[in-house]
Amino acid sequence: MSVSGVDLSRVGSVFTGTPAHEVTRRAVVAFADATGASSPIHRDPAAARAAGFPDVVAPVTFAVVIAQEAESEYIADPASGVDFSRVVHADEAFTHHRPIVAGESLTTAVHVDAITERRGLTLVTTRTEITDDAGSPVASVVSTLAVRGADA
Repeated sequence: MSVSGVDLSRVGSVFTGTPAHEVTRRAVVAFADATGASSPIHRDPAAARAAGFPDVVAPVTFAVVIAQEAESEYIADPASGVDFSRVVHADEAFTHHRPIVAGESLTTAVHVDAITERRGLTLVTTRTEITDDAGSPVASVVSTLAVRGADA
């Protein structure tokens, strides 16, 4: 166990039990509005089709919605030892293989890549691989959470 109660032995674990994420036009538009993404391809299906897409295109950071939903399988597992009330988001990085488009069903695999301790914090790094129905890669999201110790 770490100083924050996180189970260090979970490095290398993979979580695949999250149901497929159905990307809806409404969710894409809401995310674009929330993040200030102003391109019409995020809101207007005709503009998206004119740009070569079958429907509206999610802003690049939309992948975090899918990743965080999938990461919750690991975080909510009591065996992980992660007390979400002591979590601070530390870092996020995206690798996109192609855009995310409304109407898709995307699946995830969350990999616990690293758990390290620094000055009373436990840093948990996960990598969420997002794939489409054919199993082709769509995006990878690497997230680092800082879990404060109980005394912090």
